[in-house]
Amino acid sequence: MGNEIAIEVKRFIEVRKEQEYTQADFAKLLGISSTTTDIERGKTKLSGVVVTELLKQFNINPLWLFGSSDIKHLGAVNVSTIPKVVTVDTSDNENMVLVNAKAAAGYPQNIHDASWYRQLPAFDLPIPEFRNATYRGFQVEGDSMLPNIRSGEWVIAKAIDGLDAITANKMYVVVLYDAVLVKKIEKLIDITKVSLVSLNESYLPYEIGKLQIQELWEVTSKITFGIDATTETGLLKQLQESMEELKSQLRGKSKVVPGEA
Repeated sequence: MGNEIAIEVKRFIEVRKEQEYTQADFAKLLGISSTTTDIERGKTKLSGVVVTELLKQFNINPLWLFGSSDIKHLGAVNVSTIPKVVTVDTSDNENMVLVNAKAAAGYPQNIHDASWYRQLPAFDLPIPEFRNATYRGFQVEGDSMLPNIRSGEWVIAKAIDGLDAITANKMYVVVLYDAVLVKKIEKLIDITKVSLVSLNESYLPYEIGKLQIQELWEVTSKITFGIDATTETGLLKQLQESMEELKSQLRGKSKVVPGEA
């Protein structure tokens, strides 16, 4: 009986395995030195810090952890994703700040620093569709949202104050603690997480904890450059001409010269 594992240890192990972490990686995530081996062997008791991190990272109910409740996860995670800083013009109207690809690298770390935003261009767009909400422009880098958005294009996005407003058919600018991404967002059965989805199928979806999101912006429009006059009909004609040329080349190569067979 002396070797029986306490219920909080069993459930601690259950959470780690459910989240597919090694003992070393789980320890690092929870701020434990080395690995979780001593905890899982019952040699070290669960500290308040570890219990707090389990609640913070995975919404684990402390009462469930210690066997006093059957409810494993607490209610939905309430994450505030409203802009941390908003700039205004001389008339106290909100500016639309533009965050280019270079600035985006420092955006997550400076998100609360009002002085940092002064280096970014800002303007007021006098179009009715951009009224009655806070908007921000972000430059897209990479090809994960092809074919809808190309690298170098800009998206104009509206501030979202919480994750309850997300829908599967919208694109979002997701500001994490270490990156600014443009993705679709899918809700999961695990209410503590969401899945980030690229339009380019070469990129696999991946899950993140809701608490990793600092700001959320719904993409409403985009700014593109290098538009040409080629219509869909023109592209089809070019394709047909290319196919005819290819067929002609193949017919020429397939001719058999008498005496060489």
